[in-house]
Amino acid sequence: MSKAYDVIIVGSGPNGIAAGITLQKAGLSTLIIEGRDTVGGGMRTADLIEPGYRHDICSAIHPMALASPFFTALDLRAHGLEFIFTKYQAAHPFDDGSSAFLSRSISETAEGLGLDREVYRDLIDPIVSEWDYIASATMGPFEFPKRPLLLAKFGLQALKPAATMVHKFKETHTRGLWAGMSAHAIQPFTNIASSAIGLILSAVGHKYGWPIPKGGSQAIADALVSLYTSLGGELKLNYFVKNIDELAPYNTVMFDLTPKQILKIAGHRLSAAYKKKLESYRYGMGVFKMDFIIDGEIPFLDERCGDAATVHLGNTYEEIAAAESLTSKGGYPEKPFVMLAQQSKFDNSRAPAGKNTVWAYCHVPNGSTRDVSVAVENQIERFAPGFREQITAKSTMNTAQLEAYNPNYIGGDINGGIIDIRQLFTRPTVQLRPYRTSDQQIYICSSSTPPGGGVHGMCGYHAAKTVLKDCFNILL
Repeated sequence: MSKAYDVIIVGSGPNGIAAGITLQKAGLSTLIIEGRDTVGGGMRTADLIEPGYRHDICSAIHPMALASPFFTALDLRAHGLEFIFTKYQAAHPFDDGSSAFLSRSISETAEGLGLDREVYRDLIDPIVSEWDYIASATMGPFEFPKRPLLLAKFGLQALKPAATMVHKFKETHTRGLWAGMSAHAIQPFTNIASSAIGLILSAVGHKYGWPIPKGGSQAIADALVSLYTSLGGELKLNYFVKNIDELAPYNTVMFDLTPKQILKIAGHRLSAAYKKKLESYRYGMGVFKMDFIIDGEIPFLDERCGDAATVHLGNTYEEIAAAESLTSKGGYPEKPFVMLAQQSKFDNSRAPAGKNTVWAYCHVPNGSTRDVSVAVENQIERFAPGFREQITAKSTMNTAQLEAYNPNYIGGDINGGIIDIRQLFTRPTVQLRPYRTSDQQIYICSSSTPPGGGVHGMCGYHAAKTVLKDCFNILL
């Protein structure tokens, strides 16, 4: 590695590639280094169990890909990316055989919520209507808003604990649907700002949908890399960087990595005060992942659940809230909240005819190596009796195995650090431009910076803008 580059990016997740695209468009020379033989970070798809069965290893459903200001500015369709949409964006079944649904239509969703229809509409409709501004104002570092009253109105709701917000709703179906949305925040519902993710995912579902990429999540990574290389960007695979000093000559280095990894690779270049801040960075709950090959389709009690690629399994708000709280304290609920995806039902490139792949995970304590597969299967069987008999093959990944597969998943934390009020905009440290480190040549562009986890590229985009301004005097 002797060629000199303006910027070297370590890590090829959505944020690393987003940073590379942004820098290449500005006329810089860049190199992305990836430790694996395929790009993508959390956007990988592989024949995990048997040949011909395509499983998304990490991320599966991608509402934020369409809601991201960065992604929407790119013509990724020209690079082979195609999304598939389903009738319902998410389904939430209950023990009595009924279900709640998130539809593209606010009216259709609201009508299914009985007495809560107007409350739901009043809560979500303003976010959908003003999403473009809300996205630009919240999906990045904290800045003084151009429309402070509008953002304050959104913030007053988003900063509430999900456990407070639920009191707006009377219907069991609405409360359960809200719990499923809020659980994507991967934290107790009593935490301040735990409503933010639930509000955003609901609104984005109405505005854009919760699509699945045709061929798997790898298709997003491949399209991004295709664009990146078409702009002249360079890529090096199968190379795990162990020390920053081994890199080729560069002006700037950007890490699409979390603080724990950066300390190992470049800690000797950072000030003692900054290292102490990174050492105090907090990671959240982990996930236990399962993949299945089944005969036929999942036999949900409510057949309409088959019209959604995403199904939230957890029954009532109270049950889900208790499970998330117990897990956050290091416990293991007998009935965990399970996120399930059935991509192959809508994408026949994922499995042979008559067969299906199923993707599922539940939250577990960070660093857990306990096998909770029985609990996960029991939850699926609970809402789809006969599912277990359909299984022909399966695989499991505990938090240690997930971290081994993707080192950014410290202890199984898929968000690059807990996104609570203390680390919402101040991740990984408290500063106006959190992408900077104490070394003027080293920057962070991972989900450990604002706006956090998800396949949206906004962390990489904002980090690249900071690098362009600081190191090359280029303003975007």
